[in-house]
Amino acid sequence: MHYTNKLLFTTIIFLCFSFKNFAQLTVAKKIFTHADTLRGSNGSYRVAWDVLHYTITVQPDYNAKTITGKNEMLFFDNGAKLMQIDLQEPMILDSAKDSETSYSFTRENNVYWLMYRDTNAMYKIKPGIHSLTFYFHGKPKEAVRPPWDGGWIWKKDKNGNPWMTVACQGLGASVWYPCKDIQSDKPDSGATLNIIVPDSLVAVGNGRLIAKKILGNGNTAYTWNVKNPINNYCIIPYIGKYVNFNEKYAGLKGNLDMNYWVIDYDMAKAKEQFTDAPKMIKAFEYWFGPYPFYEDGYQLIQTPHLGMEHQSGIAYGNQFKKGYNGRDLSGSGWGLKWDFIIVHESGHEWFANSICTKDIADMWVHEGFTNYSETLFTEYYFGKKAGEEYVQGLRNNIQNDEPVIGPYGVNKEGSGDMYNKGSNMLHIIRQLTTDKKFRAMLMGLNKTFYHKTVTSIEIENYIATSLKLNLTGIFNAYLRTTKIPVLEYKIVEKNISYRWANMADDFIMPIKIYTGGAVKKITPGISWKILKAGKNFDGKTVVVDKNFYVIVKML
Repeated sequence: MHYTNKLLFTTIIFLCFSFKNFAQLTVAKKIFTHADTLRGSNGSYRVAWDVLHYTITVQPDYNAKTITGKNEMLFFDNGAKLMQIDLQEPMILDSAKDSETSYSFTRENNVYWLMYRDTNAMYKIKPGIHSLTFYFHGKPKEAVRPPWDGGWIWKKDKNGNPWMTVACQGLGASVWYPCKDIQSDKPDSGATLNIIVPDSLVAVGNGRLIAKKILGNGNTAYTWNVKNPINNYCIIPYIGKYVNFNEKYAGLKGNLDMNYWVIDYDMAKAKEQFTDAPKMIKAFEYWFGPYPFYEDGYQLIQTPHLGMEHQSGIAYGNQFKKGYNGRDLSGSGWGLKWDFIIVHESGHEWFANSICTKDIADMWVHEGFTNYSETLFTEYYFGKKAGEEYVQGLRNNIQNDEPVIGPYGVNKEGSGDMYNKGSNMLHIIRQLTTDKKFRAMLMGLNKTFYHKTVTSIEIENYIATSLKLNLTGIFNAYLRTTKIPVLEYKIVEKNISYRWANMADDFIMPIKIYTGGAVKKITPGISWKILKAGKNFDGKTVVVDKNFYVIVKML
């Protein structure tokens, strides 16, 4: 390979694994279509009905790479006439029925338009709780490079046995089953997943196994149930030669059932590696409050792909290595002390699965906080200095290519910097208060927005109010622009003149500097200010606290 092309290829691979490694980020685009609006907005054909529960049945055919199934949707109807049912091509909706009626529908690409109330039924169907059953089949999109490229995953384990699952964040659950595919409407009462598989395999789903039925035709049906609200993309079947071990963790809300599912030949490795799971619960309950899904338990499930934050059924494919598949994304050394996928993907139980954004444009709330959970985990077990070195090391991965917050209403997130830049912004905010108040804010955040869908503005306002800080300029700078604050300074007769450059008028951020061994807290503005540095200042050296993600420029 030519050197230039080889360098470009290496750079692309590095970027893919460093910046888009924890969730599926949709393809960058500048022009949005009507289809994007249908997918990403709570439009008039979605807003009139609210999902209460999904009961999904799926039977895969491994050899044909096809699935058949049904989704019984319980919903509260507020007078919906035309309903938008999402099911992506090439999947096919066969029929939509309730106990009395088969409903007509038409297709527009990835949307089915269901005529729920026609002229004759306008007054027959009263608003209230109703159910519809959607029958479907097809060959769902296959994930080419999961989990970054979404779809069904058809693999074999090293013994040649079928190993199947799904990863569909961003792309959406409608890639394989009909649903209301938007984050702002989770099924309020959870979901039930029936998975029909050959008798030789085991099917695992979210939550708890409530039934196992041998069908007598060479197949077995496994029924899993989740009691809590759950994102569509988190409802996932895992199918393979699974074996199980478990433990109980004495947590903040009592005993937490922790179940681990791995391919049979990896049991010994898993028992050694998965000791990081209860350690994770201990650290995160300290920082964030109780694990959000005690009723459904916690599961870690081995997958043929790297990992994903599927609620109460975390996908794990980190090859039983420390770090991120054996690498430290921070370059500090601390990232090799623990299993990245266990810590990061489980951190999403608090941020993404419990506190969930209505629009993926605000996905920094999921990824920024969860990225920072890695720092908090490191600090909990290895000390504050270790945590600081870890989060500072993550800055080397920041691209500042586009704003962290993306465009609203079109199913498009912002920059992959939502991870490392988001966590460094939170680390800056922490420097402006005390550790005690910062931890109390994190716990209050999880209590206030427990199992809720939110906007970035709601989270920003809560943080600012809780800490009694003016953070508007900081949030705007780090989330809504690609600008990094530049601290300009010049030294005149041992006095230090300083200001913020590259920032808007509303940017207010105190910062710590060191002059001659003395710590000074200054609050620059966009106009020059003067600091009398003191007699021990050598007139040359000004050091900015490394916990602030800023650019320092001496004039």
